[in-house]
Amino acid sequence: MTQHDDSDYYEEKFSPTRKEHRKEKKLASSKDRSKYKKTDKPKNLPTQDFSSLPKGRVIAISKEAIIVSHDHKTYSCTLRGLLKKERNKQKNLITIGDFVRFEPSGIDQGVIAHIEERKSILSRRENLHRRKEQMIAVNIDQVLIVVTPYMPRLKPALIDRYIIAAIRGNMKPVIIFNKVDLIENPPTSWHADDIEKEKALIDLFLETYSKLEIPILLSSSLKKEGIEAIKQIMDGKTSVFSGQSGVGKTSLINNCCNLDLDTKEVISKTRKGAHSTSSSILLPVEKDGFCIDTPGIKSFDLWDITPEDIQIYYDEFTPFIQDCKFPNCMHLHEPGCRVKKAVDEKQISQLRYNSYCTLVKGDFVNEWE
Repeated sequence: MTQHDDSDYYEEKFSPTRKEHRKEKKLASSKDRSKYKKTDKPKNLPTQDFSSLPKGRVIAISKEAIIVSHDHKTYSCTLRGLLKKERNKQKNLITIGDFVRFEPSGIDQGVIAHIEERKSILSRRENLHRRKEQMIAVNIDQVLIVVTPYMPRLKPALIDRYIIAAIRGNMKPVIIFNKVDLIENPPTSWHADDIEKEKALIDLFLETYSKLEIPILLSSSLKKEGIEAIKQIMDGKTSVFSGQSGVGKTSLINNCCNLDLDTKEVISKTRKGAHSTSSSILLPVEKDGFCIDTPGIKSFDLWDITPEDIQIYYDEFTPFIQDCKFPNCMHLHEPGCRVKKAVDEKQISQLRYNSYCTLVKGDFVNEWE
């Protein structure tokens, strides 16, 4: 324990009224207006002009520095102190893809003074405290949702979360069904019954999601299949590769961008992916495009969305919602629900409806593990 922590430690450990004391301190602090005196006000207000400063783009972030690219050169930057003090609901103040204005402070160093307005954001709810937004990437055009059969297995509910997050964040969702070679050559470690169930799920998935007006690309990094189609859809755009660990995001990027980034095999015992990407990085691709490789995830909780909002993103529900008995119908257990009837009559996919129910009930955490 550091020296400056001692007073708080002993106060909390030995004071019988430590909770009341902390509450009083917090209340007093909230009423103290001296901390807002004029000399302490942030200087990066909208009225301040930063146009004279060099404009760069954040291409990588580590514990040591924020790497900013400007005029074909990279700068190792820090955030201006006043930016760090800004209070908001975001876990990270800056992320991959941000456009910034910075003050060079050396040959290859600088201080970020201003973060430009973002045109799009891919984010999720922070895993630990769940009260903040964790930005994954910003200023991107499309989210390439990479999925696979078997290893790791197909998870439609996770795909729907990514689709909703992409649309809400002003991005185009694209599904990349990778490792299609496994469909005809399933892993030998799988039991025959499990293989049949997975094959049925794959067929239902492709039939259902092909009707959503979301591009679906089939690929195989192993056999170099579908690579040209992915490169074409990335042409001139900024794309972020997202999905579970082990779906082959990094391998696809290697094939599409002629790179040699580190990859790892799927862990066969658990049928889960191994993390090959520990942090995100913005990479240039042909014809002025960019792509972002992101670490694989174990959970993806939607940020700032209510159960009532979720049905908006299920377009196939729309023709039936107005005929529900109750105007505030959530399409779960209500009598006279036209959406549920449409599911029973196979006018709405059971697969998508199950995913909707999972989201509305709030069962977000590790549903696919």
